[in-house]
Amino acid sequence: MRLAFPAKTADGLFAEVEEHFGRAKVYVFVDVDESGEPIGVAVEEVNFEGHGPGEIPSWIKSHGADVVLTGGMGQRAIEFFNEMGITVVTGVTGRVNDVVKAFISGELQPQAKPCSESEEHMGHGRH
Repeated sequence: MRLAFPAKTADGLFAEVEEHFGRAKVYVFVDVDESGEPIGVAVEEVNFEGHGPGEIPSWIKSHGADVVLTGGMGQRAIEFFNEMGITVVTGVTGRVNDVVKAFISGELQPQAKPCSESEEHMGHGRH
């Protein structure tokens, strides 16, 4: 299984997870084996600016991710990932290695709730 994390830095397993996946300039991809042990780590820089809807989800899919774990994500991005068959886990904070352990142990359950920022944009209060 391949896990994808938007990260604040390019520090691999020791990077902090970015609060909002669409703002990350770096993604950490962690391959885990059947027992849940990390067997590979790749750090990839987002190689395009001013991305449009669906571009980052497509880019993450092109890197073979099965699950995306992030602090927050907008509703449209969640829908793109759902259409691609990629599981989304939101509400994640901390270092990538700690989040991997929590996810594999079952402490983190797949949930995809849009971040409050996304809900504000979708609501009636949009200006």
